[in-house]
Amino acid sequence: MNNYLPLEGLTVVDFSQFLAGPYASLKLADMGARVIKIEKPGMGDLSRTLYLSDTDIEGVNTLFHAINRNKLSFAADLKSPEDLAKVKKLVSQADVVIQNFRPGVIERLGLDYDTVKAIKPDIIYASVTGYGLADVWSKLPGQDLLAQAKSGIMWLSGDQDAPPTPMGLAIADILTGQNALQGILAGLIGKNRKGLSYHVEASLMESVLDFQFEVLTTYLNDGNRKPQRSKVNNAHAYLSAPYGVYETQDGYVAIAMTPITKLGELLDNPELVKFTDSQECFTKRDEIKTILAKQIKTQPSSYWMEIFVKADIWASDVFNWQQLLKSEGFKQLDFFQSLTLQSGESIQTTRFPVRINGQVLKSQIPAPLVGEHNEKLTQEFDL
Repeated sequence: MNNYLPLEGLTVVDFSQFLAGPYASLKLADMGARVIKIEKPGMGDLSRTLYLSDTDIEGVNTLFHAINRNKLSFAADLKSPEDLAKVKKLVSQADVVIQNFRPGVIERLGLDYDTVKAIKPDIIYASVTGYGLADVWSKLPGQDLLAQAKSGIMWLSGDQDAPPTPMGLAIADILTGQNALQGILAGLIGKNRKGLSYHVEASLMESVLDFQFEVLTTYLNDGNRKPQRSKVNNAHAYLSAPYGVYETQDGYVAIAMTPITKLGELLDNPELVKFTDSQECFTKRDEIKTILAKQIKTQPSSYWMEIFVKADIWASDVFNWQQLLKSEGFKQLDFFQSLTLQSGESIQTTRFPVRINGQVLKSQIPAPLVGEHNEKLTQEFDL
């Protein structure tokens, strides 16, 4: 037993698949909870074969390995009365239930919140959906890119003349998983203090909207002015020059909030020094960035970073993954872990990003085979 794992002893029954729900249960598992993944017999979670990339290990997609480590698999046909009865008995002994079925499906299965609460009065129940309370969108696919498309976030990245630009990660899914996780943990605290059951609901759309809270608040209070992306080196539609990424002789550097006059003096650039009015950093943002970009391109990244570090300028090298993994700082993070699969083959993946009591949390248990733990769980929970 690891005394520093705060969720040890908790049982989570997870009906979700793909990314958002499993991301929440992954974090619960990493913190010590026992997560029992309910999968369809034979094929299991669709992300075993249909998600992320053409890279697989033992016929299973890398995403599934990454997001379902440390979990148990119980294969059950939820349309079978016998299997459904076993799953309900399992749920009756659980602390948390997570589901991301399409609207209406969970009710037809008889595993909706009200039914589960009747089985287990103090259950913490998390529902992950695409569009939350927006009934007019309820039948639309709850998919990451589609949620980004509707949320307005695509008009914040890329340069001004670029088309709508999605983020290159499944941010809607990951943020929704994080929000569901927070709600579950809050529910567990409420259950401990008040003995109550809680139904936590998180959606892709609401999560991406919340992610934009700063800029949406500005929009709501500045006369509904549309965000204006920079024509050059855009990194934030609402921040002034020099905020952006600049090409050097051999790579790129990122420069964050810095007074232009200070930067102009440091770089001995009279064209920049003349911008003494801070408002010009907004109104003449593209002109300033163009001047700065021209100078930054004349020297390698190391040259500029030496100057910036000495002057305490908020700047950074722009690493690719190869550069990142070679850096001393990354090595000190100890952020990767190796999992040994059932066949003996190993897979490298990331670890839980939070330390608890000074401990880096790593798991040694790989993602399960479909139904791998049926016999064990049937005996333990008397199913």
